[in-house]
Amino acid sequence: MDLTFLAFFAPFLAALFAPFLVQVLRHNAAWVLALVPALIFVHFTGFLPEVSDGGRVTGGYQWIPSFNVNFSWLIDGLSLTFALLISGIGTLIVLYAGGYMKGDPQQGRFLSFILMFMGAMQGLVLSDSFFMFFVFWELTSITSFLLIGFKHSYERSRRAAMQALVVTGGGGLVMLAGLIVIWNVTGVSEFSLLLATDGLLRESPFYLAALLLILGGAFTKSAQFPLHFWLPNAMEAPTPVSAYLHSATMVKAGVYLVMRLNPVLGETVAWETILPLFGGATLLVGTLLAVRQTDLKLMLAYTTVASLGLLVMLTGFGTEKAIEGAVLYLVAHSLFKGALFMVAGNVDHEAGTRDVTRLGGLMAAMPITFGAAILAALSMGGLPPFVGFLAKEEIYYGIAASDPWSIFITAVAIVGNALMLVIGFAVALKPFLGQKVETPKQAHEAPLLMFAGPVVLAIVGLAAALWSGLFHALISSPMASAVAGTPLEITISIVPKPGIALTLSVVTVALGIVLYLAIARLRGAIAATLTAIGWGPDHGFDQFMRGLVRLSVSMTRTLQNGRMEFYMTATFVLLALWLFRTMFAANEWPAIPAFPVLTFYEWAVFIIAAIGLIAVVYASNRLTAIVSLGIQGFAVAILFMLMGAPDLSFTQFMVETLTVVILALAMTRLRLSPQDHRSLVQTILDGVVAIACGVALTLILLQVLETPFDRTLTEFFNLYSYSLAQGRNIVNVILVDFRGVDTFGEIGVVMVAGLAILALLRIVPKRSLGSAPSPAAASAPAPEAPAMPREPAGAVKE
Repeated sequence: MDLTFLAFFAPFLAALFAPFLVQVLRHNAAWVLALVPALIFVHFTGFLPEVSDGGRVTGGYQWIPSFNVNFSWLIDGLSLTFALLISGIGTLIVLYAGGYMKGDPQQGRFLSFILMFMGAMQGLVLSDSFFMFFVFWELTSITSFLLIGFKHSYERSRRAAMQALVVTGGGGLVMLAGLIVIWNVTGVSEFSLLLATDGLLRESPFYLAALLLILGGAFTKSAQFPLHFWLPNAMEAPTPVSAYLHSATMVKAGVYLVMRLNPVLGETVAWETILPLFGGATLLVGTLLAVRQTDLKLMLAYTTVASLGLLVMLTGFGTEKAIEGAVLYLVAHSLFKGALFMVAGNVDHEAGTRDVTRLGGLMAAMPITFGAAILAALSMGGLPPFVGFLAKEEIYYGIAASDPWSIFITAVAIVGNALMLVIGFAVALKPFLGQKVETPKQAHEAPLLMFAGPVVLAIVGLAAALWSGLFHALISSPMASAVAGTPLEITISIVPKPGIALTLSVVTVALGIVLYLAIARLRGAIAATLTAIGWGPDHGFDQFMRGLVRLSVSMTRTLQNGRMEFYMTATFVLLALWLFRTMFAANEWPAIPAFPVLTFYEWAVFIIAAIGLIAVVYASNRLTAIVSLGIQGFAVAILFMLMGAPDLSFTQFMVETLTVVILALAMTRLRLSPQDHRSLVQTILDGVVAIACGVALTLILLQVLETPFDRTLTEFFNLYSYSLAQGRNIVNVILVDFRGVDTFGEIGVVMVAGLAILALLRIVPKRSLGSAPSPAAASAPAPEAPAMPREPAGAVKE
């Protein structure tokens, strides 16, 4: 079996065993579980030589051939880089979680969730099939829901998890519609084949529809303004989730989709307008909101929103250099953001708070964490000799030009990058420098499991820049080529080259330093502005959900009013309308057959059935009506017998007998009026509906009888019932063998319904149905539901 196929499922298998390993090894189970992503990382490094030479690896298996759905994968510069980031950073995150969650009774469950999350994201970036891509896309939403709501006893965690699921899950459905449009336009259902269609999609009249639907999914997943609000709220998850979510996984799924489809959707006015506008707005909104925060994780979370906006803006800008800058920045962001989130987690874990205004002087107590923070902040600020510097230089090379549009985009990039420098150094310097501040916990250095991750990621960010030639050859150039759809070679190095890019970098750093020195005043001004504005998308989400609930309640009260009479009338009215509509639409009406010649005993059966029908209509009480209704079933059973089908006749006799008995028993338990209190109008309406349904069904049956009888199934069952199933009773063989699974499912449904009825009967008070409660019971107060623990107001929690 292909090792790549096993790599898809290895994280899910590890997730299955994680709780058991934690029970045995406790937090040390992280060392064992981290071997899974580490081995996956090693496996994918084996593709680097082939991919760096311009190759592309595809493979897979047929899954649903009739629908042209395969379990297939595509490994090129784009997907391979993502796979290495997901598995490499995932290894460090699993180790970090082992130390961070040490002693937590739910550590096994947490590690299981994080591994499933890893598998979902890895499957997403490697999938070639549209269907596989969508399955893993939605699986990232589900697993992130479990992780964000991990501390489900807190209301804020539950709200954040539900918000992320609604926004990203809904966006996934929109994206699915876009993939279906692309499938119908191009006739292909795999990305590798789609990339070979050249300009077919851009020339289609459905291009704009496909573009908007795809961007709808991408923008929700990657938190583009104004759908950015769910991402900062996801900080309710434990820090290992935040570090992984923001560096290598879910939030970059939308960016991955945009980059993957750039060769077939890009190079149009719509693409090069929508993406830069939304991306630029997200960049500015994210950085400004980040400056306002004092919580280390929220500061980093909003800069992730900003970084995602920058990536979208660059991908849509339309130049090769801009794509190269986006590729370099994506890798740089994954490294420095993962490191800084783990730094924030270390500070919170060891000092007891992550409020930057309550921290200071931690450098002596946490020197290793401080070192990792400084290295990561230098990369985030775009300073040499780090990979963030390479990214910033290439970004300015890609977007700087003399036309108004380029000047506008460049100005947005300068302001955004300057503000990200401010936040990077605020996170890296403020908690560690200055006068020692008393913290809720006596701060000390984090254990090896917790500081290994940020140190490794910070050093990799440095090494990637120092050995930029090797880094470009193996990672960034193949990735940029895959995004652009044409071979590109990145040559940027840590040696600054005089020119427009260096000038803009100096301006960015200078602006960042000025803003950093005035961060307190800047934070106050932004907070005051937001307070004056008041309403925001996050509040709008709550309004939307409340409106949705009210609409649902209103519709439920209208359509599900609890009256069985309404349900039955509506059902039969719709049935009659649909049957007549079918015949009117086709303008095909059956011929009325001649009445057959009947024997005297057949006439007797029909007369008995007619008498029973009259008895049902004119019955004075429901019990009489039930018994009279059974006459119709017995008449049909006699006809089966006369036509030579004794087995069907016997079944019909049994069903009718049981139906009458069960209904009669049920009636004895209900307080029903013996008389019909319907008005004349209601009686006439019911009669019209009944006659309409009867006529419509009769006409449909007559139409069926006019069609030639297809004996294909009859001959099949006659031929194979005995030879395959060793049974001569064809009906029994169909039920037990040919429809065995279906029959088993029907039995399961009946069993579940019976158990539900039994459970309901057991909780009914031991008193007669319909009797009034006792005075004591009526006056007794209702038992209170157990209260869920609430987070203290103003507390700084994960």
